[in-house]
Amino acid sequence: MRARAGGHSVIRMSNFENRTALITGASAGLGEALAERLAARGWRLVLTARGEDRLAKVAARLGARHLAGDVADPAHRKALVALAEGRLDLLVNNASTLGEVPLPTLSESDLTVWPRLFDVNVRAPIALAQEALPQLRERGGAIVNISSDAATGPYPTWGNYGATKAALDQLSNVLGAEEPAVAVWAVDPGEMSTAMLADAVGAADAAQADPPSEAAERIARVVGFRWCACERDAPPSGRFAADDYSQIEAHE
Repeated sequence: MRARAGGHSVIRMSNFENRTALITGASAGLGEALAERLAARGWRLVLTARGEDRLAKVAARLGARHLAGDVADPAHRKALVALAEGRLDLLVNNASTLGEVPLPTLSESDLTVWPRLFDVNVRAPIALAQEALPQLRERGGAIVNISSDAATGPYPTWGNYGATKAALDQLSNVLGAEEPAVAVWAVDPGEMSTAMLADAVGAADAAQADPPSEAAERIARVVGFRWCACERDAPPSGRFAADDYSQIEAHE
């Protein structure tokens, strides 16, 4: 039975000790929360973020391999995939940047910022996917590209960031069609109380959003459908919102 938005099911997760996930932007926010959920399920982890100190602490706590660096750097991407030692099952492209802060209107955008914005949010995820695909094809793996409702909604001042996520959505759609052996999902996690949101809307407003742990739990469950003996199939390649799976109960 295929997963249905807002559905309810009992899930019995399989053992993921032979599965490896690579997560970018893993030192805080959604990336850290998702790493915690996957580690609790037995996944081996390869983690990356730009800041070494915080990343090293997260990796030590979760027993993960880690390598600090910039996902826009080709050498760093190659080294990350090599850390999986040919056993990569899941790539989570979570690292991203807002670009200008405070967020500008399109009429006031500094277009010289766009190359870096698109390099991190669009080019890097696809380039990392290219590095990872040989392993993912062999192991029937999956790619999660973290998107945003800014990719589809006309939110004032979110045009620059939203354009990068819209581009990532479409590239995910095409990659999923081109790679039938690999699930490719663009996932909208919903609004989360992260440092990135605080930078965009202010700390007070960001504090009203749900903690990233909630979206992380839903994403981990949906990803797990691909390898679990349970009542639900994993969703097909494409876009989904984490909130669509908010009613699922996990029994592990």
